[in-house]
Amino acid sequence: MYFGHINHFNAKAFPEAIQIALAYLKNTDFDQLPAGQYPIKERLIFAQVLDLETKPKAEILPEVHRHYLDVQYLHCGQERIGVASDLGSNPIAQEYNPERDILFYQSAENESELMMRKGNFAIFFPEDVHRPACIDEQSCHIRKVVVKIALSEI
Repeated sequence: MYFGHINHFNAKAFPEAIQIALAYLKNTDFDQLPAGQYPIKERLIFAQVLDLETKPKAEILPEVHRHYLDVQYLHCGQERIGVASDLGSNPIAQEYNPERDILFYQSAENESELMMRKGNFAIFFPEDVHRPACIDEQSCHIRKVVVKIALSEI
């Protein structure tokens, strides 16, 4: 997992596919884009623009992906994201869905939290459990963009 701010990162520290994702996030006016899915490199790299309300942590299941990594960027609002290493011992809430490339856990062992503010991004790999869109202080509207990158691109 990596954590940073879209205006302060060393692009050369990342593989080319992540550089493409970060450039897209930095150079796109998300105030002008409606929520939805946008191809960057066909189905290998694509963005999901999401408008969400943050919820209590207990209402959100921790998740992992197997074939894509997530670059999660907070465009506006504030949220907490639960994070943990996937050590293989978390109880499964919903079996892996290959069409959505997602598996949900009931809980995440040794979970910590990231406090996301406007401009922050976090990169989650398949070994990183994450629980996005949790309330930070009070429920609020957030606009976030998740760039999905196929592992074959890394």
